Amino acid sequence: MPHCIVEYSNEIEKSVEPTQLINAVYQGALKSDLFEDEDIKTRSIAFENYQSGSIKKAFVHVTVKILSGRNSEQKKKLANLILSQLRMIDFPSTLLTVEVVEIEKESYAKAMI
Repeated sequence: MPHCIVEYSNEIEKSVEPTQLINAVYQGALKSDLFEDEDIKTRSIAFENYQSGSIKKAFVHVTVKILSGRNSEQKKKLANLILSQLRMIDFPSTLLTVEVVEIEKESYAKAMI
């Protein structure tokens, strides 16, 4: 844990490699000191079809799914560290957002096969 899902508009790939996005999110999560290195799972999804109001503006949205039990201050720190790492990338005009979502421990199942 955590599961970090990076959603972004596909035109970003003209100037930024998806691996840069994944690494920035990973680094932010690691710097939070809330997780062990091997527990941070990061993946990305590019979107070709999207709309923001009446315009089509580039975006990166990160959803960080974590098990319940962290306080508001820890979740805020996590979101801000990830956002800080993303801001270090040289994006064209892009909206950056980070959301931390809790997963109830009681409803989470995991198996290593």
